[in-house]
Amino acid sequence: MRAVLAAPPPTLLVLAKSPVPGRVKTRLTSRFTPEQAAALAAAALADTLAALGRVPAGRRLLVLDGAPGDWLPPGWEVLPQDGGGLDRRLAAAFGHAARLAPDAPALLVGMDTPQLDPAALAAPLAAAERPGVDAWFGPAEDGGFWAFGLARPTPALAARLLHGVPMSTSGTGRALHRRLDEAGLAVRRLPTLLDVDHPEDAARVAALAPGGRFAALHARLTTAAPRSPAGPPRAER
Repeated sequence: MRAVLAAPPPTLLVLAKSPVPGRVKTRLTSRFTPEQAAALAAAALADTLAALGRVPAGRRLLVLDGAPGDWLPPGWEVLPQDGGGLDRRLAAAFGHAARLAPDAPALLVGMDTPQLDPAALAAPLAAAERPGVDAWFGPAEDGGFWAFGLARPTPALAARLLHGVPMSTSGTGRALHRRLDEAGLAVRRLPTLLDVDHPEDAARVAALAPGGRFAALHARLTTAAPRSPAGPPRAER
């Protein structure tokens, strides 16, 4: 009981791009304009941050590519993303967490899960639930992952687990989980969630979280006059 009471609260991380038209959610532009896609990304990020604000934490770190906007709620520290591929930027985010809160577990969430239920993270991250857990893994429907956490993060461990994992593929989640197994880590699985990548994803997520900013904006945009089909969107990274 004494160890549970003394357990440090977790550090919550979000890795995000500033929602600038043409740089975020380009796969939504088959249905929406680049400006609308960026506005949806901002709403998704705002809802995600708001949900995480209701999860008990010691620190909340937004590791951002770009500048913060009016979508940023209070209580978040903003740090710049490191360079390199997504695998290295993810690992570097855990390095920031280990530096700022060296004894605390750290859990990273992506920017596009506005339907996130705070209880889905608060319960497994609670001090009483953490003994025996080395990592947390939240699979995404598309084969990736929406959340990943380490009970004892260090830059070396994060690099060992994440460097070289192919990102943004249907096998990303399997590859990361295989790294966790090979490292002998005890993993607690989190619920499977849907990322907002395509217009049909946006419609499903809006229906799952009808009270958020994302759902309200999606409803306004989809009741407006439909836009003409665009050419193929630029690949995202």
